[in-house]
Amino acid sequence: MADAPRAGGSLDEPDVVFTGRRQQHLSCGARTLVDPAQGRGGLAVRLDERHHYAIEASGTEVRVIARVGSLRTVVAAHPVPAGPVVLGLTITDPPPPHGPVTGPDVVSLGVEEPDGTFTVLATLDGRYLSTEVAGGFSGRVIGMYVAAGTVHFDWFDYEPLDR
Repeated sequence: MADAPRAGGSLDEPDVVFTGRRQQHLSCGARTLVDPAQGRGGLAVRLDERHHYAIEASGTEVRVIARVGSLRTVVAAHPVPAGPVVLGLTITDPPPPHGPVTGPDVVSLGVEEPDGTFTVLATLDGRYLSTEVAGGFSGRVIGMYVAAGTVHFDWFDYEPLDR
């Protein structure tokens, strides 16, 4: 369980509660069970406050949010039943054909449906979360965050994916 320090925050702000781990594998996946009944939060892959992708739960909706530099947009929204929900993301090689306009990887974000199937809501270009684009030197971090209120997390799972 975590409490956000402010009621209207977003992952863009430096005082949002975030806990994560370094991305250690070129291809990997992460999932978490979140109960947003009293707040708003989710799962994110981030380089910094200005470069991140997130899947965020709030009430009966999950949203995929992309922040690249000064641009922030909701990429997708999906209704879910009230209560705990499994959020997930995978980072994999981009689909062929590879070329000068493809990124180093793609980040797919989605939600586990009540019947156990996983629905991908958005697949985003990973280049915008790279040190070549955003600067810095520490690399990506994947983890859970709370943007508003109180959000309960039951578990977090990170695993490498076969290439």
